[in-house]
Order: sequence, then C-alpha cells, then structure tokens
Amino acid sequence: MISAAPAAETKEPRVVDFKAAPHSYLEAQPKDRFAELQEKVQKGEVKLDTSNDKAFLTSLLEALNIPISSQIMVFSASSLQSEIINPRNPRSLYFNEDTYLGWVPNGLVEIIAADPEMGPIFYVYDRLRPGGPVPGVQRSTKCMNCHAGNATRRLPGLIAESLLVSQAGSSLETYRRDVQGHQIPLEDRFGGWHLTGDHNLSSHKANVMGLARNGKIEKTPVPPGQFSDLGLHLLPTSDILPHLIHEHQIGFENRLVYAIYTTRQLKHENRGMLGAAAKAEIEERAQELARYIMFADEAKFPSRGITGDPAYAQAFLRDRKVTKAGLSLKDFDMKTRMFKHRCSYMLYTDTWKQAPKDLKERIYYHMALYLREQPDAQHAHLSPAERLAIRGILKETMNDLPAWWR
Repeated sequence: MISAAPAAETKEPRVVDFKAAPHSYLEAQPKDRFAELQEKVQKGEVKLDTSNDKAFLTSLLEALNIPISSQIMVFSASSLQSEIINPRNPRSLYFNEDTYLGWVPNGLVEIIAADPEMGPIFYVYDRLRPGGPVPGVQRSTKCMNCHAGNATRRLPGLIAESLLVSQAGSSLETYRRDVQGHQIPLEDRFGGWHLTGDHNLSSHKANVMGLARNGKIEKTPVPPGQFSDLGLHLLPTSDILPHLIHEHQIGFENRLVYAIYTTRQLKHENRGMLGAAAKAEIEERAQELARYIMFADEAKFPSRGITGDPAYAQAFLRDRKVTKAGLSLKDFDMKTRMFKHRCSYMLYTDTWKQAPKDLKERIYYHMALYLREQPDAQHAHLSPAERLAIRGILKETMNDLPAWWR
C-alpha cells in the first residue's frame, strides 16, 4: 500500500552553478547523439551530403534519426541568427526525443543534443560551402545567454516563446515566456510561429505579425508562404502535432535536468549523505516531475479534437515500445488529450535511464500515487482503465522500476 505524503516545504528553488564542480559543464566530454555522430563522420563511417544546404540538412537529419516531418517553423528573431530570422525568412526546427536541429535559409545549422548527465549541449556548424568538405562545428557557449537564463532556471535548457513579432522579427508583445510544457493553454502558444494542419483551434497566436500604424500596433495575418519562399525549406508545413510533441518534450527535459543537477549538487554539498532538508528538496523535484510525467495539468483540447499530420504520426510511432497486448505510451488519443495512456514516453530516453537512482525512486513513488486503484483527489485525473493500462505498460517496457512496483 502507498500512502500520500504531504507536500514538502523547502526554500526557494536553488540556483545551481552548472559551470562549477561537481557539474563542470564546460569541461565535460559530451556523450550525446550528435557527439557520437561527429565521431563517426570524422572516422569516415558516416557521409554527409554537402552539395547544397537542403541536401546537407536532409543527410544530417537522417544520420541523427530525426524525421523531416517533425518540421515546425518560427519567424520570431530568436537564436544566434536573429538578424536573419523574420516573417520573410522563417527558421525551421526538427527534432526527435533527444536532439533538436535548427536551420534558417542563408544561415547556419544549429544543434541542441541532450547529454544524459549534463543536459542540453549546444553546437553550431560553420557555413556550408556547396560541394566542399563537411563544415566545421563548434560547441557553443553563446547560446547560454538565452538557454541558461530564467526560462530554464539558470541551467542549460530548451526554450520556446510565444510573441507578437514585428516585420523584422522583434518582439512587440509577449504571450508567454520563461515557462515550457504541455500545461500551457493552447490559445497562449504559437505566437511568432507558423501553424498548419487540422488543429480546430478557434483562438491561437500563430501566423500573425504586428505592424506599427498611427501609433498603434495592428495585427496582420502571416500565412506560411505569403511573405517567404517555402521552397527553401524541406517541407511547406508547420503542423500542430509536432508542435504539441515539441512542447511536451522541452517541458519534460528542463524539469528532469533541473532535478538531476539539484540532486548532484545536494550530494556534493553533503558529501554523499542526504539529510532531511536535502531529501525534502529532492522530494519537491520528484513531485513536480511525477505530476508532469502523468499529464496531470495538460492543456484542454478543442471540443472537436486535433488531427495531426499522418506522416509525422507514423514517424513518431516507429520506435514505440509495446506490451504483449499491443499497448504503448506513444499511442495517440488527440480527441481530448495527446495520448491514450497519460504517462510520458520520455521515460525511455537516456537522460531518464541515467538519472540518479534515488531521484528516480522518489519520482516513481509519486507516479504510483496516480496509479493506485483508489487514488486521492489530488491524483485522480486518470480513469481506472487508464491507470491499469499504464501500470501494465510500465511493467512490461521499463527495466528500472523499483522492486515494489512488481
């Protein structure tokens, strides 16, 4: 039997110096997917097509196992290339569960790859010379100006904003900032982004820019391709489904990375021993993550549901882990919520697998509170059938569950 524990009372969330010991982020040797690819490219085991920008991008996505159909487009002046990103030249983003690639026409390819211990690592390619060698790539620290600020609790992280932007791509109004995740209302998302597909949203912030006229800001539609050449991109779309998946993933990654750094810092400060105050702080992180993993606060869907791009859905499901009964954490619902079984598939990532055992055990404990046969009111958003299905999926597809789960 599992009884609910009262919420821990701790100090304000700590700020961790990720550059200092025991983390030493800048000195750590990356072990992420992109670092592994770089090594294979240098050894000649993987060839990248450098004939032109689109060919290079396509071959790089294939080598990183990132589906082209994950493309979403943003036209706010963000990233290191803000001077060339605007409604006339949007930036394309592509991603899988642990690696994110950004590219803007006439610009550079940027990579964010999740290292299991250090969290997001940032890379930037040099400008491609068509027909020449694979361009050089540097591990970037300039990205920290945005990707290690308030939005990510001062740790390396992933960010997405929702803004009303000008013709130049600069911000005129902020709809949401410094927060990520599937709990953000859909009507507050997508400002400064293109949005396509059958989303059935009656209100959203996508496909709009602001023009200054007579001392006022007028909102003007910016449908994809009206001001930009979509032929420069791999696809003409910025579908609702990859938008939703992208938001869920960055919310998970940032919360988990913060919990990992906090646990490592506390162990370092206490020489490996965790006292009551340290345990209470870890408990707070575990409660936060468990609630997110179980989609307890997922934003409300439109009444008619959402229809995502079939091509992306197929690519997303290609590596689903299934039970003998054919159930998976990746199975879509899309009528009232994203998934049929509300427990995050991000538990299969290397970042989760290699997270500190004592942290994961506390997260599993709080997840179990949602999956009891008779949960209390705080943990009761799942139906009995869904709770039973999730318990079965976890038992059959996870190999790090605490002994008491089985």
